[in-house]
Amino acid sequence: MKAGALKGHGAMLCANMMWGLMSPVAKFVMVGGALTPLVVTDLRVIGAMVLFWIVSFFQKQEYVPPKDLMKLFAASLLAIVFNQGCFVFGVGLSSPVDASIITTSMPLIAMVLAAVYLKEPITGRKIMGIAAGAAGALLLILSGNGRGGGIPGENRILGDMLVLLAQCSYALYIVLFKNFVGKYSPVTIMKWMFTYSFICLLPFSYTGLMATDWVSFNAETICGISFIVVGGTFLSYILVIVGQKILRPTVAGMYNYVQPVVAAVVAVYWGLDSFSLGKMLSVVLIFAGVYLVTTSKSRADMERQDSMAE
Repeated sequence: MKAGALKGHGAMLCANMMWGLMSPVAKFVMVGGALTPLVVTDLRVIGAMVLFWIVSFFQKQEYVPPKDLMKLFAASLLAIVFNQGCFVFGVGLSSPVDASIITTSMPLIAMVLAAVYLKEPITGRKIMGIAAGAAGALLLILSGNGRGGGIPGENRILGDMLVLLAQCSYALYIVLFKNFVGKYSPVTIMKWMFTYSFICLLPFSYTGLMATDWVSFNAETICGISFIVVGGTFLSYILVIVGQKILRPTVAGMYNYVQPVVAAVVAVYWGLDSFSLGKMLSVVLIFAGVYLVTTSKSRADMERQDSMAE
């Protein structure tokens, strides 16, 4: 394996391992009730915003016209505000394993949206994949039985639906802004998106931020928050950018499978969840669905075959 490819694989592996850890770590810092899901989301956005702005001072400054700033505002709503907000709220109500399994459905949702918006062909292989992924997600959600495993305020069906909504939001962002994000450097795009997200979230989270008893946090909670901000957000975004530049999209997307494995192992080890036969079946169905969709032919592949046949 070439050094460049190895770098890309390593970057995607590390990023998805950190995203896999996000579910149990976020659940851990919220279990005691010291932090609400909205405050956790706000801390994640504020921390990433500050870090991206600091990094931007060490690179060439890019001018972004007002028209594109408005597009970045819309992108921030889909990719960060709704995506991260729904995800953290969903994890707070559900289980880390459920949340991480549902995140693997994002490529399926993106494929459906791409077929509608980008006119990507819908093949029999894609239909089979979408059906398998949907069945896995539905089985997982319905197996929650409404209530969770003894944590106050837990409602797994609602939590799973929120996590699924987070994947829909991010998939819509990927499809709608597919051609736009290449106009600027990743740091420029991220610093503006996280800034807009901070502005949108602050009115709703200000009271919670002020009411939080910061001095009562123990070392474990502080470490958990630090990981969510630095590892699960800032570093992960950077590593994904590195991987996407080197690897083909389908190869990079396959690393999404790492997340539920990491989350399940950590959550079970910490006693936050258990891994049942039903969840295992859900994993198999969703993974099979993602594999079928991501390995099916794209519009470019079909156009290339047609041109060769002529």
